Amino acid sequence: MKKYKIKDLMVPLSNYAVIPKDATIFEAVMALEKTQLTFNQNSYPNRAILVEDSDGNIVGKLSQLDILRALEPKYAEIKSEMPGMANYGFSKQFLLSILETYQMFDKPLNDICKKTSMRKAFEYMHCPTEGEHINADDSLDQAIHILIVENHQSLLVTKEKKIIGILRLTDVFAYISQQMKECNF
Repeated sequence: MKKYKIKDLMVPLSNYAVIPKDATIFEAVMALEKTQLTFNQNSYPNRAILVEDSDGNIVGKLSQLDILRALEPKYAEIKSEMPGMANYGFSKQFLLSILETYQMFDKPLNDICKKTSMRKAFEYMHCPTEGEHINADDSLDQAIHILIVENHQSLLVTKEKKIIGILRLTDVFAYISQQMKECNF
């Protein structure tokens, strides 16, 4: 795997949903849908949207979960009051009680169109850390190590400090699965 490079497995930016920083949640969803309609049938569809600044630099990533969070702004309150609560092993009953306590989704998606057209994607995007980047010329074993140790779903791929693509866990797993099949025949 040391011979196999990240650039051989990454999805280039040209094949990924990329939106400007000031785009709305609705525009993000439409960009993702567009790339999913045109994706290569031999690969997994994209499940995130990359966000770029006015200079064309990638500054964030918006996942499907981030988009769902944008529908109910009260999730931001919970996150600030109880950071990382999912890691504490609370019961399903307790987690559902939060829904009632905070009166979340009290208007069950009635104004979804209003919410998605007004909210900006950058408010909900994840800003990748240095640990979520990998060089295009690095080896696949390095990427696997980072994916496992840091528990990431993807890594941004760089060349000369510029983001040129994304390495997705699904693609790495598909490659490894294929290698397993080949060596067991």
